[in-house]
Amino acid sequence: MFKIKTINNIAAQGLERLPAPQFDTGPDVAQPDAILVRSADLHAVELPASVKAIGRAGAGTNNIPVALMSKRGVPVFNAPGANANAVKELVLAGLLLAARNIAPALDFVRKLDGDDRAMHEAVEAGKKKFVGMELPGRSLGVVGLGAIGVKLANAAIELGMEVWGYDPAMTVQNAWKLDARVKQALTVDELLARSQFVSLHVPLLPATRNLVNAERIRLLKPRGVVLNFAREGIVDETALVEALNENRLHAYVCDFPSNTLKGNPRVVALPHLGASTNEAEDNCAVMVAEQLRDFLLTGNVTNSVNFPEAVLALLPGKHRLCIVNENVPNMVGQISTALARRNLNIADLLNKSRGDLAYTLVDVDTAIPQTVIDEIATIPGVLSTRVIAAR
Repeated sequence: MFKIKTINNIAAQGLERLPAPQFDTGPDVAQPDAILVRSADLHAVELPASVKAIGRAGAGTNNIPVALMSKRGVPVFNAPGANANAVKELVLAGLLLAARNIAPALDFVRKLDGDDRAMHEAVEAGKKKFVGMELPGRSLGVVGLGAIGVKLANAAIELGMEVWGYDPAMTVQNAWKLDARVKQALTVDELLARSQFVSLHVPLLPATRNLVNAERIRLLKPRGVVLNFAREGIVDETALVEALNENRLHAYVCDFPSNTLKGNPRVVALPHLGASTNEAEDNCAVMVAEQLRDFLLTGNVTNSVNFPEAVLALLPGKHRLCIVNENVPNMVGQISTALARRNLNIADLLNKSRGDLAYTLVDVDTAIPQTVIDEIATIPGVLSTRVIAAR
């Protein structure tokens, strides 16, 4: 039986993928084999040595000490794309909010008083302040063509917009899904210069912090609109507010309220609603729960932010050795030698690497003695070992 500690409320549809008695799942589980979390910050939490994997029911993993887990040989899983439709729909709503000045118009109406005639006169006199623009023919730049960016770009094409995309690390799978009418920008600067609207869909990294700054804001076409439903630090808020106040920027729509933005009539700041739909929460929980289950039962790795993709069918009657190690030469040779000394025949083997980390799955025909596991664990550079017995 595997023990999985849940932190935050995890959707029931996900927990159903971890049924008893094979899994003991709940918030009070001690010495867990895995942790299933949503938004709780694990950086200040002492994670027990028993933890073999962490699953984040969402896309971002800023709340998880990924680098530390890598050093311990622990994969961190997420659910990329599970909330893509929810975020796409909210960005589209943001496009319309900004283009039609809906937020300030609503605020104007809420403050009306007097009888119906007085309100009607005020509406007729005041509505000119909220004249907007239509989306067909307008240009949208999408920075980051992952699951969300692709869905947004395709939807904007159907709305009649001219769409530019930028993503130097776009996957082949996402490229197949992208509408052929989306135009390629070779740099962020080129994309901004061609766009009136720009939507950001990149992780927060040192290279992307303040990606949209004062210089880049000046590149946008007149009446430019910035939409940020990715991460707060990607936009330099001080520079952005200055551009709004000087009428160089029409609006900013984001999912991250702050004191810098508070009260600005050209800012629409939502309370982090990007993935806040029942469907998205269910999808994220199901995806990450299935990934944790597969890893615990077979050692396979899918959608990990720090481990390589590693999927090898575990056949009946085979014993599997899972080894995490530093990505250095002759590691597979040393592992094979240790098995050969005990006359253990390798039936199948998969070795994958990602950056400084490597992961090896070795299937053998007979049970693996503890002495072999201990010997492999002492090889310099080995971070963790685990055996999955035959079923």
